[in-house]
Amino acid sequence: MNLLSFIDKLEQAGELIRIKETVSPYLEITEITDRFSKEIAGGKALLFEDNGSQYPILINSLGSEKRIQIAFGNRSPEELADEIQKLLEMITRGDFGFSANLRRLPILGKISRWLPKHKHRKGDSQEVICVNPDLLTLPVLTCWPFDGGPFLTLPLVHTVDPLSGSSNLGMYRMQVYGPSLTGMHWHMHKTGARHLNEYRRLGKRMPVAVALGGDPVYTYCATAPLPDGIDEYLLAGFIRNKPVTLVKCITQDIWVPEDCDFILEGYVDPNDSFRMEGPFGDHTGFYSLEDQFPIFHLTAITHKRHAIFPATIVGIPPQEDAWFAWATERIFKPMIKMAMVPELTDFHLPIEGVAHNIVLTKIVSSYPGQGIKVLHTLWGAGQMMFSKFLVITSGGPELTDYLALARHVSNRVDPSLHIEKAKGPLDILDHSSRVPAFGGKMGLDATGPEIFNTENEAVFIDEQVVIAFRSQNPQIVQMNLEWVQKGVSIGLLSLKKSYSGMVKDIEDEIRLFDAFSAIRFWIIFDDWVDLTDIRAVVWLTGSNVEVDTDVKVFPSSKGRLNGTLFVDATVKTFELDSFTRPWPNPTIMDQKTIQLVDLKWSKYNCGDFIESPSAKYLNYFQEGAVRKTAGSGKMGN
Repeated sequence: MNLLSFIDKLEQAGELIRIKETVSPYLEITEITDRFSKEIAGGKALLFEDNGSQYPILINSLGSEKRIQIAFGNRSPEELADEIQKLLEMITRGDFGFSANLRRLPILGKISRWLPKHKHRKGDSQEVICVNPDLLTLPVLTCWPFDGGPFLTLPLVHTVDPLSGSSNLGMYRMQVYGPSLTGMHWHMHKTGARHLNEYRRLGKRMPVAVALGGDPVYTYCATAPLPDGIDEYLLAGFIRNKPVTLVKCITQDIWVPEDCDFILEGYVDPNDSFRMEGPFGDHTGFYSLEDQFPIFHLTAITHKRHAIFPATIVGIPPQEDAWFAWATERIFKPMIKMAMVPELTDFHLPIEGVAHNIVLTKIVSSYPGQGIKVLHTLWGAGQMMFSKFLVITSGGPELTDYLALARHVSNRVDPSLHIEKAKGPLDILDHSSRVPAFGGKMGLDATGPEIFNTENEAVFIDEQVVIAFRSQNPQIVQMNLEWVQKGVSIGLLSLKKSYSGMVKDIEDEIRLFDAFSAIRFWIIFDDWVDLTDIRAVVWLTGSNVEVDTDVKVFPSSKGRLNGTLFVDATVKTFELDSFTRPWPNPTIMDQKTIQLVDLKWSKYNCGDFIESPSAKYLNYFQEGAVRKTAGSGKMGN
């Protein structure tokens, strides 16, 4: 399958909308796409045929369960996971000897047929060769109002380890600086950064090739959490059930798929000074801030004659990338179970947890401390090391039944007994950590027996009692105790922060208020947060909390049989919180673009009107990538 045939399949399945109206890659396409990607089940894929360039733009193409399965040849991630499990069981089975090796030969032969093939002729991706390339001819998106410029958002970046010769395929955004220069957003933890360090030690220029389009399986595989040194095109061959055919670049010694729509050939010179890159409205839902990154020098562009330009947007969840995570958690469960956590039965990454912030797991528990052991195992496992909040259960409801799961955990966790804290690496995009890329983590061990009975006996808190408490604490803007009535021991409240120590004062007031003694978990937000919007509540809890400083656990005290946990999910500033790093704003669209899309909606001919997801934030967030004022309870200038 290539991108053109994938589009045909999407159209046949009713999963694609063609937009023929002239649209701009500057903000307008993002605003239209954001409306669709937040629809139930991911909305539709969009093909913008008139965008000011000669290349149509395909976006949100993998943004649903159905579209992922179409990309995977109408196979579900669960089917692929079953095949992987059978392969692993056959390969790692404990029998040895000549006959056992013979039994393994068919499967080893099958694996060899998935390995990429090398073609010593030009491929479809080289039908047109531009040796005086100009990136400005491509319809590169500027996604959000305070992005540092246009960014390639779906690049398949190919590098080679100069020592081992092993290749790597990764997805790293690329800010376009000019006709032949981009940034290369390699975080310190990424394989591309490691390869660059090796070229630097050798004193050699690093060849790089960036593919766009082709089989949609390539795009998924570029995001897959494979161990360093494992060829992503082996995984692609497995998913496609046929090998990927590679051709050699024209100006660089790198092999790339012969069926991609575009290939950007070039290099990164280790002797170059890094260049400022960003800001960029990122998958966390916030702007990732300016920082220094390597420079990619373009030496050639090759492409198909009728190429299609692929793109994606990221921002406040849900977005298209949520479906990449959906596929990954299903496909890779057998590998995690067999390689690291044999007692694992299930794990799940909620969309609002933006991949790393919240992880839900289920195990078979057979001895004391097993939940704690699994917590630390996962924190030491590949990209799971970035997990901030990790929940371990044993039995109980499905991990996707959030209300039932919340009750199950609430009934089994006493904050003074079943919370495990640790420190370690965090995602470099985590803005809440006081030290970049390093901070606290928290695990909730809910593998034990039920010790509370709130599921059947919901705690009743008289409304007049709440009113009395709020009258004594006027800094509280909202309180939401509806979850307590549902059998979940969580209270939510919001504050208009105006002085240093306000959060601590409120925590102390709650601990002294006997009517709240049965509520074991409290989460505190800024005044602009809608506490009835559970998706926003979960997203901001995962995003705005540094576990080491913002989570406090108090043991049981007089009149209380259990401990109490407080989570400070407010914005942090230097003036009020001694927070020294810049605090980014969330990614929302500017009002001018929202109004433009509203006015043009009928011209897009894309169905019923969809309100802008940014609209609910406009009254609270002002312009700017970074919060610049303190104590206002709002974000912006």
